[in-house]
Amino acid sequence: MEFENAHISDEDLLLAIDGELADEEAAAVAAHVENCWSCRARRQEIESAIAVFMKVHERNLSPKLAPAAGPRALLKARLHVMNGQTPAPLKPNRLPPLWVQIAAVLAVAAFATVLAGRWAASHRSSSAVRTLSIPISTLTPGATVLVSRNQVCAARNPNNRSVPASLQRQVFAEYGISGAQARAYEVDYLITPALGGADDIHNLWPQPYSETLWNARVKDALEQRLRDLVCGGAVDLATAQRDISADWIAAYKKYFMTDQPLESAQP
Repeated sequence: MEFENAHISDEDLLLAIDGELADEEAAAVAAHVENCWSCRARRQEIESAIAVFMKVHERNLSPKLAPAAGPRALLKARLHVMNGQTPAPLKPNRLPPLWVQIAAVLAVAAFATVLAGRWAASHRSSSAVRTLSIPISTLTPGATVLVSRNQVCAARNPNNRSVPASLQRQVFAEYGISGAQARAYEVDYLITPALGGADDIHNLWPQPYSETLWNARVKDALEQRLRDLVCGGAVDLATAQRDISADWIAAYKKYFMTDQPLESAQP
């Protein structure tokens, strides 16, 4: 038995589980599964699907199947006797082969997964504006360049550098909102370049301008506040970088000593 792409097909796995392979083929499948974690995992998934199917079958389908020796079968036998005919042997209810039934279950499960994915994608853009006040840490942990306090404070233009359009599109794609309106967001530096932040995708995220209380304009005020404190010698540069990247909202509350954004930071 040859396995396409060095793996066993789902049909052959189903046939092996159902005991419908020849001895030599069954042995070849068993030997391959023993040494292939991918096929072994798929076999386990199929066996789990079989268990679920059988439970559903026993609970919902079996009670609806007429028994072989039920009233209709007895009536048919009596009619044959009355007509002097030998009753035909009773035929058990036939179901498709088990592998066909399991394949149908897997197909339904896959279709449900696709539908769930499409539903999530269709709702992701509508809810993203409300959930991106804080970046996703695994996507945007923050990144810095090797720079001293004197170099930071000597910069003539402390404002954030503009992010290239191609990089902005990558950021939106990473956050799963590639279809969102770009003008509703600032592709913002988590650690602002005015504090030594790097031009790195791991230091960028799409932050709403106005749809949330803690928006991009509020963070701009924090960035300026921290730079003033660093350059004034009140806060160490490393501390400012750590605070703004760990939780910029908590940093805002800390350095402005307020639980709500100041009115001057609102749009």
